[in-house]
Amino acid sequence: MARIAGVNIPTQKRVHIALTYIHGIGHTKARQICQSVGVPEERRVNQMTDDEVIRIREAIDRDYTVEGDLRREVAMNIKRLLDLGCYRGLRHRKGLPVHGQRTHSNARTRKGRARPITGKKKA
Repeated sequence: MARIAGVNIPTQKRVHIALTYIHGIGHTKARQICQSVGVPEERRVNQMTDDEVIRIREAIDRDYTVEGDLRREVAMNIKRLLDLGCYRGLRHRKGLPVHGQRTHSNARTRKGRARPITGKKKA
């Protein structure tokens, strides 16, 4: 089991897929990391040498903000918007979509389950 950036990445998957289990690394960044370190894309995690794991770990620590640091940075950005009281901060505070999506018929992920309005039955 390889441990990179505080995350146990799965051993049976290919390296560039396993790297996406780290928060802040998607498919594109994972491929860039593999290319810069010199690990073939078809290699699986359990076939990697210790030297390759160390090189990947160092490349991620050096070039990318991941896991706890990234989560903290995002939380601080949201807190800054809340403190400013700007439009986006108010949307965060109310739990509504922030990027201009419609809320009349959608946005259930952000708003939560639909609650029935009392006293609205048709007679």
